[in-house]
Amino acid sequence: MRPRTALKLALSIVVAAAGLTGAHAATAAPSAAPACSAGTAIQTDTGPICGIEGSAVTNWLGVPYAAPPLGALRWAPPAPHPGWTTQLQATELGSRCPQPADFMPGSTDEDCLKLNVRVPKNAGSGPLPVMVQLHGGGFRLGSPSDGSTLAAEGKVIQVEVTYRLGIIGFLSHAALGANAGNYGLQDQQAALGWVKRNIARFGGDPANVTIFGPSAGGSSVCANMASPTAHGLFAKGIIESGEYNGLLGVNTTWQRQDCATKLPTQAEAQQAGARFAAAVGCGTAADVAACLRQVPVQTLLDAAGDGLGPDKGTLAPIVDGKTLTKSPGEAFATGDFNKVPVIHGVARDETQMTPAETPAQYEALINQHYGANAPEVLKRYKLARFPDPAPYIASRTVLADASSVCPALLNDRRLGEHVPVYAYRFDDTNAPPLPFIDNSKPVGAFHVGEFSYLFHGTFPGQPPLTPNQKAMRAQLVAEWTGFARGGDPTVKGAPRWTPFTSANQKQMSLLPAGDSRMTSEIAKQHHCGFWLKFAPFTD
Repeated sequence: MRPRTALKLALSIVVAAAGLTGAHAATAAPSAAPACSAGTAIQTDTGPICGIEGSAVTNWLGVPYAAPPLGALRWAPPAPHPGWTTQLQATELGSRCPQPADFMPGSTDEDCLKLNVRVPKNAGSGPLPVMVQLHGGGFRLGSPSDGSTLAAEGKVIQVEVTYRLGIIGFLSHAALGANAGNYGLQDQQAALGWVKRNIARFGGDPANVTIFGPSAGGSSVCANMASPTAHGLFAKGIIESGEYNGLLGVNTTWQRQDCATKLPTQAEAQQAGARFAAAVGCGTAADVAACLRQVPVQTLLDAAGDGLGPDKGTLAPIVDGKTLTKSPGEAFATGDFNKVPVIHGVARDETQMTPAETPAQYEALINQHYGANAPEVLKRYKLARFPDPAPYIASRTVLADASSVCPALLNDRRLGEHVPVYAYRFDDTNAPPLPFIDNSKPVGAFHVGEFSYLFHGTFPGQPPLTPNQKAMRAQLVAEWTGFARGGDPTVKGAPRWTPFTSANQKQMSLLPAGDSRMTSEIAKQHHCGFWLKFAPFTD
C-alpha cells in the first residue's frame, strides 16, 4: 500500500466534491468588490448589507456571521460579530479558512467566518425552506459549492458556510480549556444561529432549516445531530456519505471523524495537543496558549500535516464534553440526539483509500487493514469471484463494505428507532465525473456521486449531462429540495420512498434514467453481518 498515493486519491475525490474552484483561491489578486444591485439592501442583526443579482438567484456573498477568530480568539468559541453601520457590499466570496495547498492553492486567512445566501427569483409567496450547506474535505480542506442552481430549481434558499478546519478548527490542549476543541463545529452552530435570527429578512423560514453536506459535511450533520449545543438550530438533516472511517482496520487517510466511528476522547485529544505544542516550540512555554496563538498559520498547517502522525494534534471532531458529549454513533445508539427527520446514505463502491493493483498488493492491503481478521476477509472476498482487474475491484469492494455501506446501514437502524429515516445507496456507476476521479479505473459508484449531480456545472471539466443523467439530476433535485420543504422525499417527479424501519429495512437504490427503486438486499450483498460485529457502541 502506498500511503501518500492513498491520501492523494481520497483528497482528490473529497476536495473536488467540496467545490474548490479557482474563485476561492486565497492567492488571487485583490480587486474591488462588485457594486451592489438595486433593491438588495437587507438590515441584518449586525448591520446593513446589499447583494448582487444573478440570472436566477439573488446573492449575498461573504457575510460575516461571527467575529474574525484572530489573536486571542484563535482556538476560542466563535464570538458575536461587533457589527457595522455602513452598508456592507456582500458581492464577492470570502476566503477559504486556513488549509494546506493540497491540489488547490491553500489559505492562511483566519478571517474566514463568512456565509453566502442565495435566494431564488420568482419563488412564489410564503417563507421559503432553507438548506444550509456544510462542505466536505475531511475537516482539513474545502469550501462550499455554489448552490445557485439548486436554489433556483428547487425554490429553496441556499446558505453556504465556511468554518474553521484542521488544526485551526479542532486542536485541543489543556491550556485552551477543559472543553477545548471542536471550534469548527461551533462555527457551524454560530452560522445556524445567524440563520435563525436573520433568514426571515431574506424570505426564508427560520423554523424550516435543513442542514446537508457530503463526506465531512455529512459527518458534520451527524455531529450536530449529536450535539447538545445544536438543539433547536435545524429541523432536518441530509447526510451524504458521512460514513467513511470504517468499523474495522487501519485508516490511512483521515483521523477518526465520521458518523459511525469512536471519536477521540478529550484526554486523548489533549495528549495529542501537548505533543503538537512541543513540536511547534510551545511545549515548555510559560503560557502555552499565548505561545500557540503567536505561531504563524503556515507553520501550524505544516506541523499538523495530514494528522496521521503522533505529534500532529487533533484535526477533526472529538468528544470534548460540551459541544459533543458522545460520538455520533453512540448518540444514535442510545437515542440521545437531536431528533429530526433525515435522508441518509452512501455510495455502493466508495472508498477513500487506494485499491490494490495486483494480487500481492491485494493480500498486503487486506493484511494491513484487517490484521488478525484478514484470513476471514480474504475468504469472503476471493479474487476468483471478481472480474478483471480483480485486485482493484475486490479491494474497492472490501473497503466500501467495511468503511461505508455497512456502517451506514448500522446508523440507519439506530436512527430509524427514533426518527423518520429515508435511507439510500447511490448505485450509479456513470455519475458526472469529479475532476480528479481516475476514469481509467473501474471506480464504480464513487464517493459523493450524488453531490456531483446536485451541483453539476460547478466542478471544472464536467461534460454536459446525457439524457439518462438529466433524468437522475431532476429526480435528486426534486427529492432533496422536496424533503427540505416538507420532510418527505416522495414528491412530484420522484419515486415513492418509504422510511427505513426495523420492520421495513429498505433503502432507495439511486439509479439514472428513472430506474431508482427500493431494495432490502443491502446487508447480505455487502457482508454486513460480518462487518457489524466490529462496530463500536453495540451490546
